Amino acid sequence: MTRLSVNINKMATLRNARGGNRPDVTQAALDCERFGAQGITVHPRPDERHIRYADVRAIRPLLHTEFNIEGNPIPSFQALVSEVRPDQVTLVPDGPDALTSNAGWDTVANRAFLTEVCARFKEEGIRTSIFVDPDPRMVEGARLCGADRVELYTAGYAERYPADPQQALAPYLEAARAARDCGLGLNAGHDLDLENLAWFVRNIPWTDEVSIGHALICDAIYLGLEHTVQAYLACLRA
Repeated sequence: MTRLSVNINKMATLRNARGGNRPDVTQAALDCERFGAQGITVHPRPDERHIRYADVRAIRPLLHTEFNIEGNPIPSFQALVSEVRPDQVTLVPDGPDALTSNAGWDTVANRAFLTEVCARFKEEGIRTSIFVDPDPRMVEGARLCGADRVELYTAGYAERYPADPQQALAPYLEAARAARDCGLGLNAGHDLDLENLAWFVRNIPWTDEVSIGHALICDAIYLGLEHTVQAYLACLRA
C-alpha cells in the first residue's frame, strides 16, 4: 500500500500565530503516528514561519516511523539535514518568498548542483527525493543527478481533477511510468485530498508515498485528527 506521510507544517502555523506551544507540534507528530500514519513530513523555511529548525531537532529522536524533511537545499538546510539524519530528504526549489511550493526542479539545468547535493546525502545514508513536475525529462534528469526517488508535484492534477479525472491524471501517469522504467522510487504531493487521492493511487499503484498536509489539517478541523488520518489511509487502501 502507498504510505501516508503527514505534513505537520500547518500545525506549526497555528501555533506561531498565537505564540506559546498550542498546538504542541511534537505531540501532533506523535499522534499522527499513533493514528496510523506511516511517516511525518516537515518543510522548514528560512523565515521559520511554520516549522522551526528547533522543531525538527525535537521531533527527530521521538519518531518511530519515517521522517521526511523537505525544502530548498540552501546551506543552512543542508546542515540541518546532515545533523538530524532523517530517513528521507526531499529537495524542493522554493524561493524564500514563496507562499508554498509552486514548481518542480529543472533537473537538466540544475544537474551539477543537484548531483552534488544528492551525493552528500547519499554518503550520509539519507534517501534523497527530488520534487519535479510531471515531465519524463525531469524524471530522467533526477536519475542522472543520483536521486533515489522523485516526488511528483500534484497541484496541476488536483486543479484539473474535478472537470476530468482521466485527463488530469494523464501526464502524471506518463511521468510515473518513466520513474518506474528508470528505477526510481515514486512519491507524490501537493493538494492531494479526500476527493482526488484514491483515483491517483488506484491508477498509479506503484506510488511509494504521498505527503499530505494542508488538506489533511483542514479536514481535521471538522473530522478530528484521528478520524482524518484514518480517512486518508482508507483512500490509499481503496
